[in-house]
Amino acid sequence: MNIARDLTPIWLEKWNSGKILILTGPRQVGKTTLIRSLCEAQGDYLFINGDNPDDRLLLENAGSDKLRNLIGHHHTVFMDEAQRIPNIGLTLKIIYDQMKDVRILVSGSSALDIANSVKEPLTGRKWEYHLFPFSWHELKRHFGNFQNQKNIPAYLIYGTYPEVITQPKDAEGILKEISGSYLYKDLLQYQGIRKPEVLDKLLLALALQLGAEVNYNELSRTVGVDRATVEQYISLLEKAFVVFRLAPLARNVRNEMNTSRKVYFYDNGIRNAIIGNFRPLEFRQDVGALWENYMISERVKTIHYRKWHGRTYFWRTYQQQEIDWVEETEGSFSAFEFKWNPKKKSKKFPSTFLSHYPIRKTMIVTPDHVDEFLSED
Repeated sequence: MNIARDLTPIWLEKWNSGKILILTGPRQVGKTTLIRSLCEAQGDYLFINGDNPDDRLLLENAGSDKLRNLIGHHHTVFMDEAQRIPNIGLTLKIIYDQMKDVRILVSGSSALDIANSVKEPLTGRKWEYHLFPFSWHELKRHFGNFQNQKNIPAYLIYGTYPEVITQPKDAEGILKEISGSYLYKDLLQYQGIRKPEVLDKLLLALALQLGAEVNYNELSRTVGVDRATVEQYISLLEKAFVVFRLAPLARNVRNEMNTSRKVYFYDNGIRNAIIGNFRPLEFRQDVGALWENYMISERVKTIHYRKWHGRTYFWRTYQQQEIDWVEETEGSFSAFEFKWNPKKKSKKFPSTFLSHYPIRKTMIVTPDHVDEFLSED
């Protein structure tokens, strides 16, 4: 099953830009498949696997002469899982500066080392992109709108990792494996993780609080570590592309909450694997949270691929008035609420919010409004 990726035309546009192309994202989302397909379509290339100890050894302490010999006649070099290669930033800089006829493509599953290794050496030398599990738009192009709408319950339960979509009968086993060894592979090799077992407890606590505001003090008591460690580990989980945080909008109203955060998972299937619950929607109590997480994670994919430059928030007051998702662009605000069941009484947006902020648009997002919501500019 060949599902076209949103990033393909973007990468082809930059293919001959002369800069290093970097693709980050969690393991198993198709980074290697995407880059290899582009390389094979363009011709001969050299593949270097950062997960392979022999490949890493060849690049260790490699100067310009050794790198020239290794690259040989190849005009395209693809370094996969580059975060595993020592001094990768310096190595890439040498190739870029001294081998102008060589196109460099890089993938990395962890922002931890990629960011630290390439930020300074590659300033002005790179284009960096992020790949997520399959997006709504990618799946719609492949399945068509009718079938994609029918697939929504499956997306809420099993998510949209490529292998889950292409092998749906094995979805539970695939997700259990990804949420275990693959999910932690890079984190556990990072020197900041001194208590790996805390990751399991913390992820479970975050998964059970999906869609709710996160209290760091409460989490610290739950997982048995101090607040600073909780915040550090959540930050690391963000850099490993497992979860992301959403900050509150608090600017004009006296009773707005401004210190809490919400935490969402990039993929519903990973979240459900962590809590061990793949039951159908009709037997679940968390359908609303699953719908909210799915829509917000899909919106994050959409605005990332489109290079949207606004800001995103949630909004809540101490009187429990709330809005799930708020976007700010050029001083105006769009507000969105996510409702799985369109038959329930329509929710009105709080007058407090509407009267204090310049409003561009409001929308109640049900399964019938997915295209409209994800097509917003």
